[in-house]
Amino acid sequence: MTTATAIEGTYMPMGHTATDQAGTGGLTATEHRLANGLRVVLSEDHLTPVAAVCLWYDVGSRHEVKGRTGLAHLFEHLMFQGSGQVKGNGHFELVQGAGGSLNGTTSFERTNYFETMPTHQLELALWLEADRMGSLLAALDDESMENQRDVVKNERRQRYDNVPYGTAFEKLTALAYPEGHPYHHTPIGSMADLDAATLEDARAFFRTYYAPNNAVLSVVGDIDPEQTLAWIEKYFGSIPSHDGKPAPRDGSLPEIIGEQLREVVEEEVPARALMAAYRLPHDGSREADAADLALTVLGGGESSRLYNRLVRRDRTAVAAGFGLLRLAGAPSLGWLDVKTSGDVEVPVIEAAIDEELARFAEEGPTAEEMERAQAQLEREWLDRLGTVAGRADELCRYAVLFGDPQLALTAVQRVLEVSAEEVQEVAKAKLRPDNRAVLVYEPTAPAEIADSAEEAAEDPQAAATVEASDENEEAAK
Repeated sequence: MTTATAIEGTYMPMGHTATDQAGTGGLTATEHRLANGLRVVLSEDHLTPVAAVCLWYDVGSRHEVKGRTGLAHLFEHLMFQGSGQVKGNGHFELVQGAGGSLNGTTSFERTNYFETMPTHQLELALWLEADRMGSLLAALDDESMENQRDVVKNERRQRYDNVPYGTAFEKLTALAYPEGHPYHHTPIGSMADLDAATLEDARAFFRTYYAPNNAVLSVVGDIDPEQTLAWIEKYFGSIPSHDGKPAPRDGSLPEIIGEQLREVVEEEVPARALMAAYRLPHDGSREADAADLALTVLGGGESSRLYNRLVRRDRTAVAAGFGLLRLAGAPSLGWLDVKTSGDVEVPVIEAAIDEELARFAEEGPTAEEMERAQAQLEREWLDRLGTVAGRADELCRYAVLFGDPQLALTAVQRVLEVSAEEVQEVAKAKLRPDNRAVLVYEPTAPAEIADSAEEAAEDPQAAATVEASDENEEAAK
């Protein structure tokens, strides 16, 4: 049996602005709940003959315990190693053979799995996800455990340990969140903990977190809602719920760090770098939207204040960016990333940054900067909501983290409602030297490699997410 309620929101094509008409037309979605607790969100969009399936489990690295970091991400990989009726690499083979695409990712706060399929193959994707949820333990054995442990360890080497600045996000997170905090470690986990994970750890993890009442399933695109819901009931309805999930540890912290935390790293990197993490408001709040706008004005692209000051005017940096890592269960992080030019010393860069931040806190954004920043965030939101896969992901995100998928369809309007005064206020309160963790890179490599430092600042949201890419597929062959 399912229960259903309708939710509505508005989607405006790019180039248009959200208005007071939000909620009166555009995209709509319906929410349903199966008897076993699985929440389902359906949204019709017949523009193209494709459908996106997105399944969010309410488990991420914040749920891990000491000594078992990286288990959530390792288990994400194990979900592609076969299930009760799908052997080995069958999930990849069946989806790609049907003309679809797929992947999975793990972050601090969730693990998700997703497929985009031709409309006539939607039932296949639903069946595959249900088979994993209902019968993965039938296929989980020592061989698949060792296989994916090696894959994840190799991913850590390739993406983190053996690339310039690769462990910066890990180091900065450990600085920004104190020892024992659930966000102190990142989803990739440590080599020692990956080695320590046992098959029984994985089985217990699945039994605890991979239950229908700990998940949200969204299906968006060229669908027949009645038929789609019937398939979901058919394949997911008999999977039993599980009530033994422990509550995540408390992630609350004081609003201000209270001092500047600092670490100097000497490594073979292309250039000196200054990275910093500022403690900012929780995701889902109006203050978080104001912080996003502040960071966009200050460091969101080549028209931003920091880029203009450091790269264009002073020529002391080759890259400068400021982005927001949105977190719901802990303070968000404002991630600053600057790569220096030539022999410029970090204190020169740092002084210029503090000058710009103090000026912004004193004066606030100009009307032109507000318009540009809101347009930039509006475009980014509409890019996500404008694809069936992006919209499916956002519907799941708001359902899991905030309990209301409708919020995804009104996010643009909320960004556009933030005032310049609110942006100035959050900058003045939060973008202070005593509210940041700082990482300074001093290169030990020869000077001739410095040319490769001219790269864009890393997206903090991407840095906080690890995925099961085709590397998983290759390892299973």
